[in-house]
Amino acid sequence: MLTALVLLAALAVLASLPWWLPGRVVALRGRVFARINGDEGIPVPGDLVGVGLFRDVYSHPAAGGRSRGAVLSDLFWYWLSPGAHVHQEHLEAGERYDEVARATRRFLAVPRGEAEELARRCAARVLDEGVGERARLVRLRDLMMPVWAEFYYELVFGEPCPRAARDLIVGNADDVVTALKCCGLRHMARRDRLTRYLLGRLDDVRHPLPDGLSPEEQAYYLQGTFFNTAVVQMSEAMAHLLMVLARHPDAAATALTGDDRAFDRVLQETLRLYPLFGVAHRITTGDIDLGDGTTLPEGSVLCFDYPEFHRAGFAEPDRFCPERFRDGPAAREVNHIPFGMPANRPCPAWRLAPLTMRAAARETVRRYALATAAAHTRSLPNRGPCLLVPRAARARTRRAALLFLWSRDRVEDVGRSLVQLVLGTYMVWDARRQRLCERHFAQFAQMETDHAPDRSGSR
Repeated sequence: MLTALVLLAALAVLASLPWWLPGRVVALRGRVFARINGDEGIPVPGDLVGVGLFRDVYSHPAAGGRSRGAVLSDLFWYWLSPGAHVHQEHLEAGERYDEVARATRRFLAVPRGEAEELARRCAARVLDEGVGERARLVRLRDLMMPVWAEFYYELVFGEPCPRAARDLIVGNADDVVTALKCCGLRHMARRDRLTRYLLGRLDDVRHPLPDGLSPEEQAYYLQGTFFNTAVVQMSEAMAHLLMVLARHPDAAATALTGDDRAFDRVLQETLRLYPLFGVAHRITTGDIDLGDGTTLPEGSVLCFDYPEFHRAGFAEPDRFCPERFRDGPAAREVNHIPFGMPANRPCPAWRLAPLTMRAAARETVRRYALATAAAHTRSLPNRGPCLLVPRAARARTRRAALLFLWSRDRVEDVGRSLVQLVLGTYMVWDARRQRLCERHFAQFAQMETDHAPDRSGSR
């Protein structure tokens, strides 16, 4: 009798794991990360800098430092290596940053119609290949990654993307985002293969590459800007958008009407609920007076919390409600900055991204009805499980497929959370050990010292 009770209790504990263990592991992981990284960051909004000062502080000229002087930078450089030292988002202000930013704008300056058609065409080609005419369970981030690999390849090289090149780009991007989510370790061989490919294609790009960079750095620039950040962020954004359309049939119907304004409200609300940036850190290059006798001293590390800012000031902030953006104040007047602040390194694709997302989403919902029962969180570690059913097909197995999807997602969440705890802790520790960012700027400072003119009077 006792043995049976113990067995039943053990089974009950095992069955309950998906409901309580992942949350506990996430909380524990946060504590471990905070312990390893230290207390250098000032949360914004937070006790010191409230929501009302978020935009002012973020836009302040002294809030422009990017990597130098922050322990947190070592972690981001670790995940983005190789080439973090020429990544546009991580360059310090100066001539090199300005030249890199100009080069990026040249590549992204695509006419609206051309960009929309390219996104639609890339989506159609990948959907035909990856889904076809049968109902399928897919991971939306994985499904969308080849779309944006092809899109940005054609944007950079001006020709359709060969399958071999697409595989290199997807392999690199998937490795980066998997490490960022702490779901897997980095695989540098995948990244190196893409770097070598790009080194051989530098003469084939549509626009001049940034001056002042070596050929290797130019390859890193292409890899980091377009085939890392752009592909990863657009794949994540599309996964969030399609998950929303799968959960909200009215929003999916809006995508089919051709009403751009209505669909833009769906997109705005999606990016409010699921901003692509979790925390963006900046290092102050001077004192910032908060106006109440409080000063943020030079060298402060400010951690701008996008999800927290996007929640503030909205009634029922966790509810999906596109109508918030119908008659309310303009987006610039509410707590909604999905592409960052114009005065402080906004996303260079702030114009292009919504247009192309809309085109790709419409092509997807035109072909398929979407449904999901999986968890939808901002970090999206499950990669967006979803059922795609061709609109001409019958959906007799839909209920069974959704039950399977829900059950699988809950079970996977248990193992995934443990993997994230172990691998995430290791990568944070390893990043602190390697100190890639700190060592880079130490070497840079030493070079400046070595090449400084001798003012001692000796000859």
